[in-house]
Amino acid sequence: MIEVVERDRCIGCDLCVEVCPTRVFDRGPDGVPVIARHDSCQTCFQCEAYCPADALFVAPQATAVAPGSRFHDVRELEESGLLGGYRRELGWGKGRALGARTAVGPQFPD
Repeated sequence: MIEVVERDRCIGCDLCVEVCPTRVFDRGPDGVPVIARHDSCQTCFQCEAYCPADALFVAPQATAVAPGSRFHDVRELEESGLLGGYRRELGWGKGRALGARTAVGPQFPD
């Protein structure tokens, strides 16, 4: 279930708002998404996967974690590699190999 929107990393792109199939997020007054309907989260990880800034964390449980859980501690999530970890597992984001659009291919004469 979605547990963290890290304000300091968020760039206000609204991709999480757009990709969420159950409309969990509302756009906050400052542009940072707010978890408005926590119980509607289906733990699909789409928001975390599409976040280009690795500002979201979806806990691997289908129910909300208890207050004080390590899954709410942004510093621990960063240090353990969990914040942004899902995108890395998918091969998305920083450090990925060049794709077809940017790879250098054979050079043809004009």
